[in-house]
Amino acid sequence: MELVKRLMPLILLILSCLAELTMAEAEGNSSCSVTLGGANMAETHKAMILQLNPSENCTWTIERPENKSIRLIFSYIQLDPDGSCESENIKVFDGTSSNGPLLGQVCSKNDYVPVFESSASTLTFQIVTDSARIQRTVFVFYYFFSPNTSIPNCGGYLDTLEGSFTSPNYPNPHPELAYCVWHIQVEKGYKIKLNFKEIFLEIDKQCKFDFLAIYDGPSTNSGLIGQVCGRVTPTFESSSNSLTVVLSTDYANSYRGFSASYTSIYAENINTTSLTCSSDRMRVIISKSYLEAFNSNGNTLQLKDPTCRPKLSNVVEFSIPLNGCGTIRKVEDQSITYTNIITFSASSPSEVITRQKQLQIIVKCEMEHNSTVGLIYITEDDVIQNQNALGKYNTSMALFESDSFEKTILESPYYVDLNQTLFVQVSLHTSDPNLVVFLDTCRASPTSDLASPTYDLIKSGCSRDETCKVYPLFGHYGRFQFNAFKFLRSLNSVYLQCKVLICDSSDHQSRCSQGCVSRSKRDISSYKWKTDSIIGPIRLKRDRSASGNSGFQHETHAEETPNQPFNSLHLFSFMVLVLNVVIVATITVRHFVNQRAYYKYQKLQNY
Repeated sequence: MELVKRLMPLILLILSCLAELTMAEAEGNSSCSVTLGGANMAETHKAMILQLNPSENCTWTIERPENKSIRLIFSYIQLDPDGSCESENIKVFDGTSSNGPLLGQVCSKNDYVPVFESSASTLTFQIVTDSARIQRTVFVFYYFFSPNTSIPNCGGYLDTLEGSFTSPNYPNPHPELAYCVWHIQVEKGYKIKLNFKEIFLEIDKQCKFDFLAIYDGPSTNSGLIGQVCGRVTPTFESSSNSLTVVLSTDYANSYRGFSASYTSIYAENINTTSLTCSSDRMRVIISKSYLEAFNSNGNTLQLKDPTCRPKLSNVVEFSIPLNGCGTIRKVEDQSITYTNIITFSASSPSEVITRQKQLQIIVKCEMEHNSTVGLIYITEDDVIQNQNALGKYNTSMALFESDSFEKTILESPYYVDLNQTLFVQVSLHTSDPNLVVFLDTCRASPTSDLASPTYDLIKSGCSRDETCKVYPLFGHYGRFQFNAFKFLRSLNSVYLQCKVLICDSSDHQSRCSQGCVSRSKRDISSYKWKTDSIIGPIRLKRDRSASGNSGFQHETHAEETPNQPFNSLHLFSFMVLVLNVVIVATITVRHFVNQRAYYKYQKLQNY
C-alpha cells in the first residue's frame, strides 16, 4: 500500500501528460481537418488564408453535390524554404480522402503557381509541415465550374513569328472565375519577346487574387518567369521557342485585363548570313545589320518566285522548299544540287540606273553521299563570299500491322509469335519527289549495337532469307516483309538495321534501278547517297508472359516493402517503451524495497 501511495504522483503526472496530448491532438484535428462545401453550403467559391504551425498534418475536403468539377489554385505559398519536399508539402487528391488518386504535390522547391482540377465534384488536399518554427502562409482559392462551358477568347495556341492577344472582353472588365492559358510557340532557333502594352488587374502585393503567370516553356510545368498583377507593363523573354501565359481571376473586382504582343528573336548571333540544308528545304538567315549597308530592312528582298516572302524578326529568314519557290534542281554525276537566288526587288519597274550597291545571294544545297553540303555565293559588286553548311538526309524505319503499310506499330518492345509475318518500311523525309529509296542491306542481330551474331535478310538488294520478300521501288519508301525468328543460344531480342541507298528516279543506270545484283556486277554503277536505320527490339510473346509474371510479383513486393519498415519501426518502438516501463518499474520497486529494508534493519542510535 505504501508503494502505491508513493507511485501515485508519478501515475497522475503521466495521466495528465496523456490528457494534454490527447486534447492537443483533438484541437489540432478540429482546427485544420475540415470538410468544405456540402449540400447545405450555397457558396460556389471560397478563398482561405491558412496560417500553419510546425509539425501539423491537416486535411481539407471540398465537396459539391452538383455535377461540377473543382478548380483549386494555390496563388501564394510560403513554406519552410529549407525544408525538404518529403517533410513539408501540399498533396492534392482526386476524391473524398487522401486515399484517392494523387493529382500532384507542391513544396517550397516548386517554381510555378499550382492549379489542380478534379475529375468529379470532390477534391481533397493535405498539408504537412516539419518542426521548424517559422511563419507559414498558404493562400488557397477554389471554385466550381462546368468542364463543358468555355469563355470566348480565353486562351489558345499562337504559332506565328509575331502576334498579339488580349484578355477576354478587353478593354471591358474581364470575366469572373476565369482561367485562360495561351501557348506561344515559334520556329526552332528563335526566342520569344513578350511585351504587355497594358495590365489592369486587382492590386495586391503578392498577386493572390487576379494574376498573370508567365512560364518559360511549352506548359505550366515549365519554370515560372513572373507572376504579375495591378497596373504594370512588363516585358519578358523566353530562353527557347515556347512560352506559356496564364490569366487567373477570382469572383470580385474585375478590371480591364491586359493587352499583349510578342515578337520572335533569332537566338544565334548572325553577322551576315547563314544557310542550313535539310531533306526538304533550305533555310537562309540574313542579319538585318548586314542589310543596313544596302539601305534595306528585308522588305525589298525576294526569291526567284516573288510570292515566297521572308519572315521578318530581328533577322530575315527565307524557308525555301526544294521543290518550290523557283528552286532549280540539277542532276550531275554523283550529286543533285538545288539552287535559288535572293535579290533586291526594284522599287520601280522603270528604273534604269542605281547608285546603291546591288546584292545577290545565290543559295545552293548540294546532296552528296551521306551528307548534305550547303553553299552560299554572295555577289556584292562582283565580290563573291562563300559559306558552307552540312546536313544529312532524314530517314526513319518502322513496323506496320499489314502489307497496306497504313497503321504504324508503336509498341516497344514489340512482342510477336514465331513465324509471324512482319512488315517493315524505311521512309525518306524530303520534299523532292524525284528521289527513290532502295534497300541495299538489312540484317538482324540480338543486340542493339548489331554485334555478332548477325543474320542477313537482304544483301546487295537481294533477299537472303526464304521468308523475306522485298517490295518494288516505291518513291520515298523502301519496304519488305519476313517471318519472325529468334537467335539460338542468344538473347530473345532481335534488332534490325537497314543500309539505305537514295537515288534520282530519272537515272535509270543508278544502283537503285539495278535491283538485286551479284557482287561481281555491283560496281557497274554506284549509289549516290547512303544512310542507316535501326529498329527494335522484337521479342517473342512467350517471353513477355514469363517477364510479365516476374514483373507482377516484383511490383507486388515493391508495394509491400514500404509497409515493412513502418511496422517494424512501430514494433521496435513499442518494445523499447515496454522495456523502459519494466526497467523504471523494477528500479522503483527495488528502491522502495531497499528503503523499507534499510528502515527495518537499521539500528537506532543512542543519543
